[in-house]
Amino acid sequence: MILELGDGADEYGRAARRAFEAAGGDDLVMRADADPAGREQLVGPILQGLGAFDLKPRADADELEAAAALCRSAGYWALPYPLAERLAVPADLDADGLIVVDEQAPAGAVAGLSKRWAAVTLAGVRSTVVAQSAAGPALVAELTLTEIDAHGADDVALALVLPCWTLLGMLDRALDLTIAHVRLREQFGQPLAKFQGVQFQLTDAEVERSGLDMLAKYALWSIAAGRPDAVADALALRSAALDAAEVVFRVCHQLHGAVGFCDETALSWLSRYSQPLRRLPWCLSATRERLVSRTGRAGLAGLYS
Repeated sequence: MILELGDGADEYGRAARRAFEAAGGDDLVMRADADPAGREQLVGPILQGLGAFDLKPRADADELEAAAALCRSAGYWALPYPLAERLAVPADLDADGLIVVDEQAPAGAVAGLSKRWAAVTLAGVRSTVVAQSAAGPALVAELTLTEIDAHGADDVALALVLPCWTLLGMLDRALDLTIAHVRLREQFGQPLAKFQGVQFQLTDAEVERSGLDMLAKYALWSIAAGRPDAVADALALRSAALDAAEVVFRVCHQLHGAVGFCDETALSWLSRYSQPLRRLPWCLSATRERLVSRTGRAGLAGLYS
C-alpha cells in the first residue's frame, strides 16, 4: 500500500486552499452563518471554478485522492458547504449529494441549500430527503426521509471517509492558528511558545493530528483498493478523527484562553463548524459501538493488525 497522496492531488489541494483564501477565507463562514440561504451563491462559484463537481471519486483513484485533498482544504477554511456530501454521491442516484444518517435522528448540515439530497444508513438503506427543518447551529437541519431501496452498502465508506478529511483540515488550521498565537503572545517577558508546558501540549495535539493524517490516507487506499473491510476502516477512521478532534481543540482552546471562544477569533468559528462533523451521524461512543458490532471478535485487519 502507498500511504501518500499523489503529487497531482497535493497540488490540487494547495490550489484549492489558495482559492478559498482569495475568495474571503474566514469571512466566508461568517457570511454564510448570517445568511444560510445565500451560501450556494457564496461558495458554489468557487467550487465550480476549481472543477470540484467534475470529480468522480467513486470511479477513479486519482480523482478520489483529489477529492480528499479538496475536502481537507475546505476544512482548513471551515468552508460553509457540504462539499464531502456532494462529492460522495453515487452515480446511480438522482441526487446532488449523499448524507450518512442515523436511523433514529437523521440530520445534516444542509440548511439553506435547495439541492436534491439523498441519505444512506450504515445498513445501506437509501432514502430521498423530502423535507428539512429550519437552520440550527452550524447550519444543521433535521431531515425527513422517504426510503428508496436497501442497496447502498457500497456507498457508505466514501461518504464516511470524505468528511473525516474535512475534519482533518480543520485540525490542520486549529494547530496553525495556535502555534501563531503562542509565538505572538507573551507572558512573564517571553513568548508562550518558550514554555515547556505549552510545547508538551502542542506535541500531544500534533501526535493526534499526524496519526489521523496517516489513518485517513489508509482509509482512502482501502476504498480505492476495493477492500471488503472498507466500511470498517471508515468507521475506525471516524473514531480516530473524533478522538483527535477532542484533543486538538481542547489544547488549542486552552492555549488561546478566553479569546478562543470569541467570534472575532478564527478558532471559535472553526471549532463551532467542526461540531456537525463530530456529532453527525454519530458521536464517538456511538461510532465505536457500530465499529465493534461490525468487526466482532475478528477485529480490524490491515494497518491495524
